[in-house]
Amino acid sequence: MALPVVKLFTDGACSGNPGPGGWAYILEHPASGARREASGGAPLTTNNQMELQGLIEGLQALKGPSEVEVVTDSQYVAKGSHEWLPGWKRNGWMRKEGGKLKPLKNVELWQALDALLAKHRVKFTVVKGHSGHPENERCDELAVEAAQQFKNQ
Repeated sequence: MALPVVKLFTDGACSGNPGPGGWAYILEHPASGARREASGGAPLTTNNQMELQGLIEGLQALKGPSEVEVVTDSQYVAKGSHEWLPGWKRNGWMRKEGGKLKPLKNVELWQALDALLAKHRVKFTVVKGHSGHPENERCDELAVEAAQQFKNQ
């Protein structure tokens, strides 16, 4: 049986790094035309944490295994998910730097993402941020709005 096909647009934003941050996703089901937006944030976070959280939240919103095209402006998320993740897992969730193993930043988020990626068939498309891509721009707008809710806390 064929998996449902979805497009997942994600973004993260941070005011200061670290600082108040926001994540957002848009989930599109091309077959039905259904579309869903969501966003959230945290008072003290980083841009990379919010990029990861946006993808995690979007994948968690799926009702079952799906064929997912993730559209992101984050090389960190795209490369981490497909190129770097297997090595990190092999090395006990450590990264190599200068021939030595070092603690992996955002390990809890990467572990959560790894579990979600295993449930779906995922491919990544990286777009240039702030370049007029409608869904990427909308995700950025939602993520920035979410971050601003934490700005004066």
